[in-house]
Amino acid sequence: MSGKPLITHLYTADPSAHQFEGRIYVYPSHDRDSGIPANDLGDQYDMVDYHVFSLGAVGGEVTDHGVALELKDVPWASKQLWAPDAAHKNGRYYLYFPARDKQGIFRIGVAVSDRPAGPFKAEPEPIPGTYSIDPCSFVDADGQAYLYFGGIWGGMLQKWRTGKFDPDGQEPADHEPAIGPRVALLSEDMKSLTGDVTEIQILDEQGRPLRAGDHGRRYFEAPWMHQRNGVYYFSYSTGNTHYLVYATGMNPRGPFTYRGRLLEPVLGWTTHHSFVEFEGRSYLFYHDASLSGGVDHLRSVKVKEIAYDKDGRIRVLG
Repeated sequence: MSGKPLITHLYTADPSAHQFEGRIYVYPSHDRDSGIPANDLGDQYDMVDYHVFSLGAVGGEVTDHGVALELKDVPWASKQLWAPDAAHKNGRYYLYFPARDKQGIFRIGVAVSDRPAGPFKAEPEPIPGTYSIDPCSFVDADGQAYLYFGGIWGGMLQKWRTGKFDPDGQEPADHEPAIGPRVALLSEDMKSLTGDVTEIQILDEQGRPLRAGDHGRRYFEAPWMHQRNGVYYFSYSTGNTHYLVYATGMNPRGPFTYRGRLLEPVLGWTTHHSFVEFEGRSYLFYHDASLSGGVDHLRSVKVKEIAYDKDGRIRVLG
């Protein structure tokens, strides 16, 4: 909680934190020095496996449970195991992850385990109907599970604006509505989608869709969903402006109204996060590049405590 990285023997990023079996389990991506020059498509982020970590108390010892899934064990994937997420339902644990398929297009896969630390066994094919990056799974109080996903630029979401892959797809003009993240219902077995993939609307305070040129507020990548007191909190990264922001709504599929900024730009290019409740307190897990001295693809997971005011607004402590 003093701003130090939680994990120092590996470079880790994009932390997905959950309370499972009385501990906080963290599912991050695993950065490595690939030697690939940096570019806006993210080719330098060439990760090949996932480790799972857990801690019994924030500020306490962090356990590395070892490799939970490797690229070589995902039959359909060719490279780039980017930011994952995890979920628990029906006594099993599910790891959702993006990777490029054999044609170089990002898809989202799922791997299953009987234990929160894994190891996880990947399904032989990506989840039909999924595309792009940054999966976030959310199981609501009624048991219905959702899958959120999508990232612009290297995440290819701009190439899916028509619902089909267009290799020449571009972002909308500044005056047009911004690209929104995607959401779909997950099946009871958590391995497929039920119904259509829909685009989420994020609105300004006057109820108007955020515009593509509104770089300080519009969606770019890193979706996260949590619910508190009947309100759904949808948080995300603004990407090229490097802010972490959030919006709220009364339905897990939106629309959501922009509420404010959570983090200013961190050291390094990206911002990616999660929220978790643990032992009566609330925490924000995130990353920066302080462990590597600012190398944007060699990042480290950190945590801050958060609080909610009487109006339900999030306040980051420290």
